[in-house]
Amino acid sequence: MARRLIATLALSALITQGPRAQTVSWRPTVMGTHGMVAAGHPLAAEVGMRVLKAGGNAVDAAVAAWAIQGQVEPGMTGLGSDMFALIYLAKTREVKFINGTGFAPKAATIDYYTSHGGMPDDGGLSVAVPGAVSGAALALQKYGTRSMADVLAPAIEVAENGYAISEGLARGLDGGKGKLGKFPSSTKIWFRDGAPLQMGDVVKNPDLARTLRAIATQGPAGFYTGPVAVALVAGMKAHGGIITEDDLAAMQAFEDAPISVNYKGYDVYECPPNSQGFTMLYALNLLEGFNLRYMGHNSAAYLHVVTESLKLAFADRNKYVADPKFTPNIPMREMLSKDYAAKRRALIDPNRAIVGEAPFGDPRGGTATASGRQLAYAVPQSVPGQANPYDPDKVINLTTYLTVVDQDHNMVSLTSSLLSGFGSGLVPEGTGVMMNDRMKYFYLDANDVNSLQPMKRVRQTINPAMALKDGLPVVSFGTPGADTQPQTQLQFFLNFIEFGMTVQQALEQPAVISNSFRDSYHPHAVLGMLLTPMMLPAHVKEGLAALGHKLDLRDMRGVGSVKAIAVHPKTGVLMGGVSPTGDSYVMGW
Repeated sequence: MARRLIATLALSALITQGPRAQTVSWRPTVMGTHGMVAAGHPLAAEVGMRVLKAGGNAVDAAVAAWAIQGQVEPGMTGLGSDMFALIYLAKTREVKFINGTGFAPKAATIDYYTSHGGMPDDGGLSVAVPGAVSGAALALQKYGTRSMADVLAPAIEVAENGYAISEGLARGLDGGKGKLGKFPSSTKIWFRDGAPLQMGDVVKNPDLARTLRAIATQGPAGFYTGPVAVALVAGMKAHGGIITEDDLAAMQAFEDAPISVNYKGYDVYECPPNSQGFTMLYALNLLEGFNLRYMGHNSAAYLHVVTESLKLAFADRNKYVADPKFTPNIPMREMLSKDYAAKRRALIDPNRAIVGEAPFGDPRGGTATASGRQLAYAVPQSVPGQANPYDPDKVINLTTYLTVVDQDHNMVSLTSSLLSGFGSGLVPEGTGVMMNDRMKYFYLDANDVNSLQPMKRVRQTINPAMALKDGLPVVSFGTPGADTQPQTQLQFFLNFIEFGMTVQQALEQPAVISNSFRDSYHPHAVLGMLLTPMMLPAHVKEGLAALGHKLDLRDMRGVGSVKAIAVHPKTGVLMGGVSPTGDSYVMGW
């Protein structure tokens, strides 16, 4: 009995002992008193800052920076992408939400795709109607102060005169050469002498400059109708696409109410469905019932409850969340209630991990699991002997994020995405526009809530976030990374709020990433692993394995590319940071 007690106490110490938080960040927290931009590339941050210095507000700067990101981060975003934006209005202390996501073509049915070989990895049939241009235009129209022509002028200049290929983009182009190489209209831009462009090469895109000019002079109609639309449709049709001019003309971004929860006095805002944004809020509700500071930052016990909370959140995501126009009774209020969180929290065993995909609950009935759903717990695992190789570009080259805060403390938190790296790989001839591959998130199963239907918006993984306290801005944050987004954003937020780190410290910490749920990407597999950075101390990795987590050790600093801007609660000073991965950059004034 004494030996058993000693062993139990030893395991408890192993699990609860956390590493000391990094006290000095690798990069400085950038300060500003007039405005700040954090983006995925230095040129995007510089253009956003240029707009702020010229008197534009946060929305003006965000749209200008987004248009630049579409060129310098062509594997992540662009005119052929989707976007969500949260906008904080300092004057009224309100948070607004812009849904700039497109939908499946009118001809897109499960039968059509199954009869054509299923969901393709690239090409015209993988493309959904792009919504980002409409979203940017709506945000600018409602909450900006500058014209579309003004904010697109820098992007037109860059498309005409060119910019230098960065090291990160060069790696991305090399990784995407198989996809891009299928389409001569794409290689025309991104290849030279039969090979992808290299670091230091200069790329120009005159076709894109013409497309941007059409949008600058005509607004979104210059993209969704007229010559540009005709060229987009023809280019996609030539490679199996089914989007029509009518599909493009039907695209209309819209404003919707954001969703939020209160976490220990902080009002945390996210995007409503068709976004997965509620998953982070859901996890915060569960974690509110644990003493995270007592567990210790990045201890095994802490990372365990974070991971288990996310498993439960993703289980309900996959069961209930889709386009609300096609699924009108999503139980969002119930899923984000504190009472439901208390019931679901009881499923988290502090000593054992849930095996694989967690059971979904019954939020309308207020029960922790739906009728007939079983819960299984893992047995102790072993720590792998070596780490698997890891390329951060495979994650950060999926999506991009930017955030802007102006001198009045208006805030924009904006995520834009093609979906996978370089989307469909297809640039329709004469347009310069990289098209998305958003259709790959649909299920070809009519019984799934996220099943493919004509004109339906797919469940999106993009989910920018922000937090307020007493109606005043605290922090705006987000990251690329598909299903990793709410996971890394959650861990950043807890680092910042619970453990009192600076912005830069908070986003430099190692993060664990679960894939013990159905992946958003077709074929929607459940891998059942926990991506675990090698840099975590040995006792933390051993503690996680002892709890039953199957560790996928990776030689990585973290996952994703978090960017954030915080507002000092007493002085109003802006404090910004960006992940040390990729080309991310923050500028303050």
